[in-house]
Amino acid sequence: MNREEKAATIEEIAAQIEGAEAIFAVDYRGISVPQAAELRSKLREADASFRVVKNRLTKLAADKAGEERLGELLEGPTALTFVRGDTAMAAKAISTFGKEHEILAFKGGFMEGLTLDEDRFKSIARLPARDVLNGQFAGVVASPLTGLVRGLGSMIQGLALQLGQIAEQGLVAGDAPVEPEAEEGDAAAGDSVGGTTAEEASATAGGGGSPAEAGPAAEDADDATAGGGGSPAATGPAAGDKETSESDDDASKEEE
Repeated sequence: MNREEKAATIEEIAAQIEGAEAIFAVDYRGISVPQAAELRSKLREADASFRVVKNRLTKLAADKAGEERLGELLEGPTALTFVRGDTAMAAKAISTFGKEHEILAFKGGFMEGLTLDEDRFKSIARLPARDVLNGQFAGVVASPLTGLVRGLGSMIQGLALQLGQIAEQGLVAGDAPVEPEAEEGDAAAGDSVGGTTAEEASATAGGGGSPAEAGPAAEDADDATAGGGGSPAATGPAAGDKETSESDDDASKEEE
């Protein structure tokens, strides 16, 4: 490998280091070419790549990318897995493949700011895939909202039932209120009582009442007036008595 090829390799590895969300370092001794191809195919599903590297060139690339932690893992035969997608799925692929073929001893790694030892790597490998985790997280977030929607639905349904029962009783059907009817009845009764009371009061006070009642009273008053010498009909007999008296006086004079 000449100088230009080495420079291109350093640039390429540095770009992979910078673009990776997680990096796993394994001892690749014992892996065959077909096995390496099989592992690369599985890692591709997790948007990850598997690369056997030269330690010296990779250290230069790590320095160029500003990743000093990687230099500590570059001892002995080393292959790096650069994960850009699902970290848990990539870790599961490497762990499962190593158990099946009894190869790929884990040397170390890091995920963003977290340094990974073998125990942490195995814990990540046991996690569900990212899609599954997203679904579980969405279910946890949506669970309170679902309960709230159900609760509101039950409240609205109960309110609708109560309003229906009230409507059946005629309390909210737009009918005339009961109180105004009672007030009108009371007003009518009050007018009737008030009228009777006024007539009775008028009759009692002697100030005259209805025309029918005033007729007899007026006739009595005329009779009383006639007894006092007011009308010509009433004075008739009195005038007759006077004429008889005068006739008796004239007869007495003639006898003398």
